[in-house]
Formats: sequence, structure tokens, C-alpha cells
Amino acid sequence: MSMRTAPTAWPLTDRVRVSGGEVATGVFGDGPAVVLVHGTPASSFLWRHVVPTLARRHTVHVWDLLGFGDSALGRGAMPSIATQARTLAELVRHWGLEAPDLVGHDIGGGIVMRAHLVERVPARRIALLDAAVIGPWNTPFTEHMQRHADAYRTMPTDVFADLVGPRLRTATHHEMPDEVAAAYLAPWSGPDGQQRWIDQVSAVRFDDTREAVARLDSVTAPTLVLWGEHDAWLDTEVADRLVAAIPGARREDIAGAGHFAPEDEPQATADALLRFFG
Repeated sequence: MSMRTAPTAWPLTDRVRVSGGEVATGVFGDGPAVVLVHGTPASSFLWRHVVPTLARRHTVHVWDLLGFGDSALGRGAMPSIATQARTLAELVRHWGLEAPDLVGHDIGGGIVMRAHLVERVPARRIALLDAAVIGPWNTPFTEHMQRHADAYRTMPTDVFADLVGPRLRTATHHEMPDEVAAAYLAPWSGPDGQQRWIDQVSAVRFDDTREAVARLDSVTAPTLVLWGEHDAWLDTEVADRLVAAIPGARREDIAGAGHFAPEDEPQATADALLRFFG
């Protein structure tokens, strides 16, 4: 495979048609395959400072979840964990990967585990990073949005922006620079972005991970549970439950990181993954 370097700018430029729509993807580096799966309300932008380090030793595959970033849902498709897991399986086949290392952040963890255990995507190793796998995982903010989705869909766009902007900033332990926050919020801006946000909040539910959770004790791939020590969205107790549920799983914390650990501490995140991949 030819060597490709990580770009200095995001977003992704490649497009892949899948059953649920069109996915924005990118492939960087050379070596054993790694697939990075972001969560909500992020996009592959989350990995931009992790990719260059990983790409020195690995072929790194990144993508925007359907309905997130620059990926577009097809007509009638919903951005559920089940849809995203099926999409991951389709992408792994598209890329011709036999048993990649899989990394899932936030609901990306639930997507990775459903893809592995339900869609039967082989994995050499699995890293779950501040991962929403074992429910319930919703924050009170998300719970309120799910219960009152119509109110959030119909509120003035500027009011909605005033709510989600400050909420996003709580995902990191270090203060998020304005330009970084703006990049995360760009896909959710305006009336269309507001609807996309509510679409994913309404679609992402624990029901789609139940089947995978019931099979966690059958996982044989070496598994790392990696957690930001200051995660204000998913308590470290969630990490302990994951470690207990997956045979042989081990836990490692990232000092100085919140829920968006790859944003807070990208080098520490990349180094932990490289150590795990071997």
C-alpha cells in the first residue's frame, strides 16, 4: 500500500457509497490496519491529531458516521448504532481488511462492539475509549432532548445553538479554543444541522447494543478500556463495568483528559494505542 500522510486540514475527501448513504472516509499511513470510530456529537475531526502518530506504523482508516460530519444519510435511513455498525462492516469489506484493530470512542465503542459481535467483523485488537457500550449511558441533557425532541426541533435556531455550544465544551477537561469548538459545531449549525442533531439524539439508544452486551463474555480479541481521568460525561465506573464484562480486558486512564480524550491529550491517546497494538 502506498504511503499517505495525514493532512494538515480536515475534513475527509474520499466518499464511499454504503447501504445507509454516503460516507466520508480517509486512509493514512502504512502498516497493520486500524479503524477509528468516533462518537457523538463529534466527527472524524476528533482524530486529527491522533492520526499522524498512528500513521507512522499503521494504515489508519477514519470515517464520519452517517449523519455526522460530512457523511450523508440516505433517504429513510436513521443514524442508529445498528445502522452505523452495519456501515462499519461494509467499510471493512470495501477496504479489504481481514482483521483490523478497531477503536471506538463514545457511541463508537457501541458501534465497534455491535459490528464485531453481531455483524461479525473480525478484529485483531479492540480499544474502547470513553465508550458507550453498557447502558444506560445518556447524560441528563441527552435524556431531556430525547423526551422533548419536538421542542428542540422547533425552537429558534439561535436558541438551540446557545444550548449545544456550551454543552459541547464540557466534553474536554482543558478549555476548548473557540476555533476548535466552531469546527465541532459546524455540522450542527443552522436549521439543517439542528435537525441532524435531533435525528441522532433520537436514533441513538441502548437497545442497539443489548445484543452485543449480552455477548461481551465471548470476546476473545485483546481489549483495552481507555478512559479520560476527568471524563464528565461517562463516569470511570462505566469503564470498570466494561473491564469486568470482557474477558482479559485491561484498563488504562489518560491523565489530564476529559470525555474527548483525543482532543484533550492526543499524544497520550495515540501513545496508549500504539503500546496496545504492539
